Amino acid sequence: MTEVTVIGAGVSGLCVARSLKDRGASVTVVDRDAEPGLRSCSWWAGGMLAPYCEGTSADQLVVRLGLEAADWWAAHTKATCQRGSLVLSPTRDRAELAQFAGRTEGYVKVNGPQIAALEPDLADRFARGLYFEAEAHLAPRAALAQLRAGLVRDGTHFVQDEANPDDYARRGITVDCRGFQARDTQRDLRGVKGEMLVLSCPEVTLNRPVRMLHPRVPLYIVPRGDGVFMLGATMIESCSAAHISVRSVLELLSAAYALNPAFGEAEVLEVGVDCRPAYPDNLPRIRRDGNLISSNGLFRHGFLLAPAMARMVADLIYENIIPEVMDETPG
Repeated sequence: MTEVTVIGAGVSGLCVARSLKDRGASVTVVDRDAEPGLRSCSWWAGGMLAPYCEGTSADQLVVRLGLEAADWWAAHTKATCQRGSLVLSPTRDRAELAQFAGRTEGYVKVNGPQIAALEPDLADRFARGLYFEAEAHLAPRAALAQLRAGLVRDGTHFVQDEANPDDYARRGITVDCRGFQARDTQRDLRGVKGEMLVLSCPEVTLNRPVRMLHPRVPLYIVPRGDGVFMLGATMIESCSAAHISVRSVLELLSAAYALNPAFGEAEVLEVGVDCRPAYPDNLPRIRRDGNLISSNGLFRHGFLLAPAMARMVADLIYENIIPEVMDETPG
């Protein structure tokens, strides 16, 4: 039986552990925290499995690999909801909607009555939109908890430790999935600050993620159920993840109010700030140096790309198949 140590118990590490376990490996997961929580970038994710929408600004590699995500998550957790994505814009920003449509695929155009049928609480507020029926979303924290619980049930060992990947690699195959923490060895990693809010607004019901386009502040809002919503997210070239900026709070809340004025009475339950790991081109990479394999650079696409990255890591270990995102460049 192949023995593998996975360092990092965020979405990347847990997906790698699950894929290796499914191939028959004996897996140990090492993380600085006993449970997923506030220090994990995955904790603050939007959870949108929206490859077509992401393709408006991301490389087509992200779209292609991201198409694996919804089925993978549905097979391994009960946290996935496949009701599509809705993209809208205010009338004054209609050009933004046309540009978005021109950069993607997999959608149908919807008018005011069709938008109202999909989302009754947005009735009479938007005249045009794009509906991506094949896209999905999940509750990130529930997905992480269920994935971890399944691994424990299947015999995966979890160890709390401030791990040094080289130390573990001396003992056997090790996969470094530490995200931005791996900056100590992956020198070309950079941090992209993401800021988001969790709101309680029982007056509004949404069935699916909604993206509202704006030239300056694109918004996404993801329903979590029971009147709770994830509102995000900014992208700031910074590795500081201590505090959210006043400007970001104002812009996010203003965009939510424009989507539905009832959000003006929402309660702010949580304020989240994280540091997403990214390489210069915002594309993920797998690297190998002997027993040490690194899987990193998921940028804003953690839950979307982690299943495909995990598959490629498992193929590399078990079949020596070189991943298409393999990078021989030293970190």
